[in-house]
This record gives sequence, C-alpha cells and structure tokens, in this order.
Amino acid sequence: MLLAWQQSDQSPQTKADIARGFEDAVVDTLAIKCERALDAAGCDVIVVSGGVGANKRLRAKLQEMADKRGGRACFPRPSLCTDNGAMIAFAGALRLQAGQREDAAVHVVPRWDMASLPPVAAERESGIGNGES
Repeated sequence: MLLAWQQSDQSPQTKADIARGFEDAVVDTLAIKCERALDAAGCDVIVVSGGVGANKRLRAKLQEMADKRGGRACFPRPSLCTDNGAMIAFAGALRLQAGQREDAAVHVVPRWDMASLPPVAAERESGIGNGES
C-alpha cells in the first residue's frame, strides 16, 4: 500500500481508492477464513464481536455467506462493537495488582490459550472495579 501511494498522484481520490482496496481485501480474507472455520467446525452460525464487527462491509459479506449456507450471522449493535484494548488493559491491571509481573521482554505466543494463564483474585478481593483501588 505504501508503495502504491508513493507511486500515485496522491490525490484524495487515489487515497480513497487505496483504502477501499485494502478494506475489500481484508473483508474477503476474513470471510474466506470464517467460512473455512465454519466448515471445520461443522457449524452454520457465526458470531462476530469486537471492533471488526462494526465494519458494514464485513457484516454484509458474512451475512451473505451465512445466508448462502442456510445459516446465521449474529452481530451485536455497532455501539457494542468496540476494540478490546480497554478489556486487555483492565485484565493487565488485575494481574499487576495480584502481583503477577513479567520482564519487559516481548514473548510472542500465537494462538495463546487464555486458559493457560494463572488465575487472578476475584474482583471483590482485588479492589479494582469496585471503587476501592
């Protein structure tokens, strides 16, 4: 994309065209991967959440895919489709308060099983989220 932009006339229309092309490619890729996941799971119902669930083109593409399969696509209201950054920060705060600390090194774990994390004290014990912090 950067190369396409740098080699273009850099007009507002070209910028919009590049952005739309990128969005189309991402939506198509996600739809293909979702369909493969449904096939692998033997399922015809897809539930979409998080920030990506607010994308109108993705919603339409996944709804179309579900309809063709005779299945269902479920989406929360767009106002509820938010980035999970706040949730991750809160989870980190709970772990920090519980004394769970790591060094500053980055440990990449693809397909991280969240069940492998050590448990954290319940909210009422942590003080976070109940006005006692």
